[in-house]
Order: sequence, then C-alpha cells, then structure tokens
Amino acid sequence: MSKPTPEHVQWLVDQSMLHAAQQRATLYSGQARLWQRPFAQARPRDASAIASVWFTAYPASIITREGGSVLQALGDEALWHALSEIGIQGIHNGPLKRSGGLQGTNYTPTIDGNFDRISFDIDPSLGTEAELSALSRIAAAHNAVVIEDTIPSHTGKGADFRLAEMAYGQYPGLYHMVEIKEEDWPLLPDVAAGRDACNLTPDVVDQLRDRHYIVGQLQRVIFFEPGVKETDWSTTPVVVGVDGKPRRWVYLHYFKEGQPSLNWLDPSFAAQQMIIGDALHAIDVVGARILRLDANGFLGVERRPEGNAWSESHPLSVVGNQLLGGAIRKAGGFSFQELNLTIDDIASMSHGGADLSYDFITRPAYQHALLTGNTEFLRLMLRQTHQFGIDPASLIHALQNHDELTLELVHFWTLHAHDTYLYQGQTFPGNILREHIREEMYERLAGEHAPYNLKFVTNGVSCTTASIITAALGIRELDSLTAEDIARIQHIHLLLAMYNAMQPGVFALSGWDLVGALPLPAEQVAHLMADGDTRWIHRGAYDLVDLDPSAEISTGQMPKARALYGSLPDQLQRPDSFASQLKKILAVRRAYDIAASKQILIPDVQHPGLLVMVHELPAGKGTQITALNFSAEPLVETLQLPGVAPGPVVDIINERVEGDLTEQGEFTITLDPYEGLALRVVSTSLP
Repeated sequence: MSKPTPEHVQWLVDQSMLHAAQQRATLYSGQARLWQRPFAQARPRDASAIASVWFTAYPASIITREGGSVLQALGDEALWHALSEIGIQGIHNGPLKRSGGLQGTNYTPTIDGNFDRISFDIDPSLGTEAELSALSRIAAAHNAVVIEDTIPSHTGKGADFRLAEMAYGQYPGLYHMVEIKEEDWPLLPDVAAGRDACNLTPDVVDQLRDRHYIVGQLQRVIFFEPGVKETDWSTTPVVVGVDGKPRRWVYLHYFKEGQPSLNWLDPSFAAQQMIIGDALHAIDVVGARILRLDANGFLGVERRPEGNAWSESHPLSVVGNQLLGGAIRKAGGFSFQELNLTIDDIASMSHGGADLSYDFITRPAYQHALLTGNTEFLRLMLRQTHQFGIDPASLIHALQNHDELTLELVHFWTLHAHDTYLYQGQTFPGNILREHIREEMYERLAGEHAPYNLKFVTNGVSCTTASIITAALGIRELDSLTAEDIARIQHIHLLLAMYNAMQPGVFALSGWDLVGALPLPAEQVAHLMADGDTRWIHRGAYDLVDLDPSAEISTGQMPKARALYGSLPDQLQRPDSFASQLKKILAVRRAYDIAASKQILIPDVQHPGLLVMVHELPAGKGTQITALNFSAEPLVETLQLPGVAPGPVVDIINERVEGDLTEQGEFTITLDPYEGLALRVVSTSLP
C-alpha cells in the first residue's frame, strides 16, 4: 500500500462537502442578509402558513417519460395541474444530491435511497441543476413551494470520509472515528476482500471501550441484523494516510455501515460547517423554502460510567438542532425534523430547533385504532401531545412515507418505561403497554394474517397505507381483490386522510397514497433486502400522470407497484375516486383554515371505535369537530362538548345541517362503518 498522491488528495478535497461549504461561507460572511430575520425561536405556524399540504415524492420510485429524468417528471406541467387541483401546496422531493461512496475516483451507488449524501451536486442519475430550478419555478407558478433535505447526522463514504481515513486536515474531526493503535489491531476483525469495513461484535466494542477508545455500545441498534449489524461500530482495513502512516480506524454509524456518523462536538467544528453549508446551498441554489433535518436526534454521544453510552435524549442534539434551525431561519427558510423520538425530545427540540416535527406521536396510534377498531390508545397519544406542551399545529400529520410504519414506541421504552398509564381499565407501566400495543399490531399487520407486509428488523413493519387497510379488513391475498374490496380500501384510506388533514398543522401524503399502491412481492426486490432492509417492498414505482403507461420499472430500477386507484388525471375525471374526494376534503381544510386552528378538546367517548377532535377555528369562524369511526360497526352517540358555544352543526364537506349543539354542550352523531365527518358549530352568539 502506497501513500496517496498529492493529485488524488487534491481531487478528493475538490469533491468534498466540507470544502464546498467553506467556499459557500465566503458568500455570507460580512454580508447583511443573514441579519434581517428572527431566528432564535421556532415558528411552526409561520412555516405551515407557507404550505400546509405536502406531496412527498421518492425519487427512486418516480416513473418518467421515456428518456426523461426524475426531475423532469416532478416538474411536468400535467403533474402540477393535477397536484394543484387536488390542493397540494408543497412538494418534498426527497434527497436529490449525489449519494453513495467513492472507491478511488469511482462513484459507488447509494445504499439508502440517497440518504448517504456525499456531495452538494444534484445526483446525475436524477437530473440536472437546471431541471431542479425549472421544478422550483413551476411549483411557484402553482402557488407551491419546494421542500428539500439536509442530513445532519451522517454522510456516505464519499470524499470527506476518504480524506478522514487518510488523516487529512480537519476531515477526521467530521466523524465519530478513532484511530486504533497498531498494538491493538489484533482486537479488530479482518475486513473481507472487496469490502471497506467490518461490523464489530458487542464483545469487541466492550473491549475497545475498556481500553478507552470509544464510548461503547449505544442505547439501541437501529437496523439490527444478526451477522450484518450487531453494533453501531465498524472498523476499516489498513489505510495509508497522507503522511505515509498506515492506520486502522473504528467509526460510529447509527444507520448502515456506509453511513458514518458526524461528530457535532469536535474542536474543528467541521460537521457544523459542512451541514450549514449544505442547508444554505439548498435554500439559495435549489430554491427550497423548507428543509427536512433527517435523523437529527443523534447528534450527541457520551460515555457513561455504567451501562450503554448516552445516545438518546442527549442535550447536544437539542443544541445542534437550535444551531441548524436558527441558521436556516436566518437565511429565510424553515425546517422540520423527521425522527422517531420520545415526546420529551420532540418538545425540547421544538423550542429553538426545527419549526415542525413529523407526527410520530400519533402515527402508529391511528394505525392501531384502525387495526383494532378501538381508539383508546390513539386518544391517549393525542392527549400526551398536549400534556408535553406540543402544539398539534407544529406537527406534520402524514400518511405513508418512504420509511416503515415504526412500532418502536420509544417514548414508552426509554424515559417513560416505568411511568403508569391507564388503558382499557387497567394501569400499565410504559414498557408493558408498549409491548402490548406492538404485539397487537404485529399480529394483525404481518405474518400469517398479512404475509404481503414484512417486519422491518426491530423497528416496525414495511407496508403501504393500502396494505395496512387490507390487513385491517382481514384480506390475506392481494391478487384476488374485487372491485368491492378496492372500494372499501379507498373508503378507509379517505378516513385516514381525514384524521390527518382535519387537524392543525401540515398534512402530508405520498405518491403511493395518491395511486393506492400495494407492496411489491418480496422476490422482486430480494436483491435490495440482503441486509435485512425490507422497506423496499413498499417503495414500488408509480406513474402519477401516465408519463409512460407501458413502463414496468422506474429509472431508479424499482418495479412498478400495483395501483388500485389509477393515475391522477383519470381519478380527477371521476367524482367518486380517491383523488376527487381528497380534493373535497382539502378544499374544506383550506376554506376554514383548519391548518391554523387550535385543538381544544379530545373528549371521552362511549363507542370504542369513535374518535372526536375539537378545534377552535381562526378569525372567529366558530368551532370545528372531526368525528371518525375507526370500526366496522355503525354507531350512534351523544357527544359531550363542554365549553363549546351552542348553535347549528353543519357538515362542511357535504354542506348540510346535521342538527344543533345544545346549551348543555350535547350533540348526537351517527356514523356508518369507517365514516368520517367534518362538522362546524355555527355559534348563534357570533356576529
């Protein structure tokens, strides 16, 4: 092995994100523009006022015109005509920048759907910077904004990591990586030929901790897979540095082996430079108004005297989020965080960090309500949101996204394992309640009852919204769905859309939702699941506006999923379609500005399948009531709504009077199975 040449080192520097960020910083330093906006406090309602209905795309799954790029497809006029008609106000493209790794000067492909970023440049397999600019312009022409990503917790193994392995300049300070002394190399496993790392077993991690190299095992192993990823630590082979010295490193990766974790408290502050530079590039070059902070809760890792290292609910994550969220607001943007955290952490990070947070609080809970026909756990979680001081208007209430349906329920596993909760007439510790809910959901959602859905390591279940519904309906075979089955699936899909859309904050849905996608048969993506990542079954390709009806695979090499509802132009021609009925729901949401409302009550109910949410509408528009039946039974119930002014009750979607709310705050509601109603109380005391 020879010392790297100066020419190769300089080539790597020129490709690196840290270098690009340092160059970009010169455009802002000493200039006035970053002093014109408030930045210290999160402003969730200002963020959702820009765009409160989002379409979340997944680049690898986009079917394009023949010979066209993903960015051309996302900027297609026909698509934007359809999205605008439905009521979409923002497009979250998903990560678009070059990702994967480098071997020498050869780029290797992404291992995690472009969440292993290695450059600020647009991934050439997705399109060009000019095409992205065109997408931003057409979105603006349809009164919508572009939403992009920054990934503050890790990178791919690109130029930055290769320079770190070579001990070049500040680059080792980017990562949680430690040089192992040569006399301790016998502790480390050999790296197989053709590989550039090897995962460490728990006993080796413990030995390295005891020899004061690393902090040791973390509180949980995300993507745990025996023989593949048993800890969050891997070792490199021998790498010759720029000084000619051979080294072996051990590095942290919360996620996959090819996603080395960034060090947010190294004296170089290299990670902060790089990530803030990436965010500013997204705002000023890409044209994004809102940025996702992906995996933003993993910025702090600390050794403890006993037990596993402190890696959850660490104060450095809060500080790091405040730093990044503040920098984005200074530059004129907003941000949101998408990580399954405890409610405490979501509350802490909301004070000065990201402006919005993905609603991982109630997402598994509303799916539990559907699977069991019982809303008690959902009501518990909605109330927990308020108890921890979280404004529901600061949350992104979503249907399917690119990840699994997470069933970690970390709130009840870590900080609140021994707190007690009243559920179904009994008192449970948090950890026991967690296991009960998980067992119920796993039993109904996967395995023998629904073999088309697959467990995703220890985190949850890989499934589409449609296949959650088929599991709830007891449908075991997807190949034999009837027209009646599809109509029932669509009906329940709209119920779930109502739950998310008829709340304050942001409502988000995916292309898989819009077409009613089913999971792919596992054998079609078996080559992508060798490391245990079953999420590929729910990332099937889709064609929203018939750009290439004959295509069976996307440009990202994803097989086309079966779509139950059809393309958007076809759906918008049919008043009874999913898209057309969603359009009605979103029109009401916009007309009454429900995104800006205040959630004031989650009342107790008698029927187990009933959920009621009460909202105070802005601008004196009265009180809005969302009533949803998550069960297969019709129900009639008299609601008790204390403190709500009496008056006529109007169905604001179907535009009919349903009755009157009495002086005593009573109103009788009738719901068919899986039916939802959006009601407004027109108080007689209002002008």
